[in-house]
Amino acid sequence: MSFPRGLCAVSRFARRGVHGYGRLRSSDHRLPTLIQTHFAGSPKTVLGCKDIYSCCLPSSFSIRHQIHHQTVVEEQLDPFSLVADELSLLANRLRAMVIAEVPKLASAAEYFFRMGVEGKRFRPTVLLLMASALHLPLPVPTDGSLGDAVSSELRTRQQCIAEITEMIHVASLLHDDVLDDADTRRGIPSLNDIMGNKLAVLAGDFLLSRACVALASLKNTEVVSLLATVVEHLVTGETMQMTTSSDQRCSMEHYMQKTYYKTASLISNSCKAIAILAGQTTEVAVLAYEYGRNLGLAFQLIDDVLDFTGTSASLGKGSLSDIRHGIVTAPILFAMEEFPQLRTVVDRGFDDPANVDLALEYLGRSRGIQRARELAKKHAALAATAIDSLPESDDEDVRKSRRALIDLTHIVITRNK
Repeated sequence: MSFPRGLCAVSRFARRGVHGYGRLRSSDHRLPTLIQTHFAGSPKTVLGCKDIYSCCLPSSFSIRHQIHHQTVVEEQLDPFSLVADELSLLANRLRAMVIAEVPKLASAAEYFFRMGVEGKRFRPTVLLLMASALHLPLPVPTDGSLGDAVSSELRTRQQCIAEITEMIHVASLLHDDVLDDADTRRGIPSLNDIMGNKLAVLAGDFLLSRACVALASLKNTEVVSLLATVVEHLVTGETMQMTTSSDQRCSMEHYMQKTYYKTASLISNSCKAIAILAGQTTEVAVLAYEYGRNLGLAFQLIDDVLDFTGTSASLGKGSLSDIRHGIVTAPILFAMEEFPQLRTVVDRGFDDPANVDLALEYLGRSRGIQRARELAKKHAALAATAIDSLPESDDEDVRKSRRALIDLTHIVITRNK
């Protein structure tokens, strides 16, 4: 497959920087390493995050302006409506997949797959759009019958990735709620609050086992390895959050690595799996991975901002949840750079409400919230660049899906819940 606009995003970064933010030379240590790292194997650290979070975007930064280079601004799409029919199909299949012999377990496993509480289905939407964005015309006989069959089978397998990803995601939510002793999730009582911790943990385990069965049915060892690594990352990230030293707790690099493991690994490796199933080249698979990684990081950064600025009603869970559980996130870390004395408050912990209030006072006086949003915009721009760097296509459905993926980066950083 040819790459008319250069081999991949690396050459684009080197030529004009990230959407114009700083011209990078090939000798510059900040040059993104998305290709060379993936040829070397799975990343052990968040690629380039130390350099990314140390840079702040100007206040005039507009993701919409940066994303659309055309003179005529294209009509904004509703990404979710483009795949609405498939999402309904996936929702029905997911409900069927979590049926268990034991009624109590079945009721627990389907708790967040019931009609009306299945959430935004953000991850399946991303993956279905990625499948369309990477669609290539297949050589088919004159009557087109074989080509239609191959294309249909591929789409079904890619839908399976979306289902697996959603089961892994919901399983992680069930386990997280137990660890955090949460009493609400998605605006309703959490499963552990309704049925107890033991059944919530077993329901999460059951969903993971169902995901493994579906994954095995794909009979693709590379995809199996990718998604198995995701589960490892989820456990690693949660353990990092529970067992941090004082220095790690106050380290932005540690925070970004944990965020990759807990949030971005799932969507990035799932996007890569979509590309692999489609038979795409390594370069395209890397770009799909980079889109998911940066979108996931941006998503979590905004989540961490909303934990301070949102309301319990808008978030579907308690606000100030992280800091009350002693979890230090980007806004506080940035505030600590401006007010080093905040480190003393963080080290004392947040069991005492007075320490929470004091930390919030420092945060209010700082640019912590603004800088966290700026970092999220930075990652959103990198995600958009990955899509912009895909091989050109004249297929209108492909182009529409790519625009929708870029629009999703805007939705992620402007959401308020």
